[in-house]
Formats: sequence, structure tokens, C-alpha cells
Amino acid sequence: MIWKNLEQLTALEEIDKASFTHPILIFKHSTRCSISDVAKARLDREDNLNGVDFYYLDLIKHRDISNALAEKYNVHHESPQILLIHKGECVYDESHIGITMAEIKEQVTSLS
Repeated sequence: MIWKNLEQLTALEEIDKASFTHPILIFKHSTRCSISDVAKARLDREDNLNGVDFYYLDLIKHRDISNALAEKYNVHHESPQILLIHKGECVYDESHIGITMAEIKEQVTSLS
């Protein structure tokens, strides 16, 4: 898995714009949570999906970005959590043990 680090609040505007050309997946990770570690390890063992940008957010360091994501995309904050952004909207979110690459692939395929 190749991650792009999400470390600047200003990057949310770029992510939103990019989502009109291809899906964006944001993984919100708590470095203090063992369940979050398990979810990240499962994704790390997988290959990136073609045409999808994968962003990693350390929400302990960047809680402001996590809060902005919850507000912008109208999703309840969870940790760990994935958000699938497409055409400026969060079209899918999942948390905890529900985070799987198989489900991500299914959701991305349904966008076509």
C-alpha cells in the first residue's frame, strides 16, 4: 500500500477537486488504538487500487483535519475510519473491523 500523508488542512480542497476525476480514500488512523493498528495492517498488506488515491491521516497529530472531514462530508467521527470521496461527496464510510480492501474494491467498482 502506498499512502499519501494528509497533514495540512488546505489539502482537503485539493482532495475535493481531485475526487471529480478519480475516487479518493482517506484512512483515519489512531496511533493509540490497537483496532486501528489491525485495520491499517490489513490495508498495508494490499496493493493500491488503480485510479484511487489513498490518504493516511494520523488523527492524533491532526485532529483538526479529522474534525474538518467530519464536518465537510457530514460523517460521524470514528477511529479507525475510511472515507471514500467521489465527486466532492463521501459516498461510503466504514470503521473498525468493517474496514476491508474487498469492501473498498466493491464500493469503488460501484462508482463506475
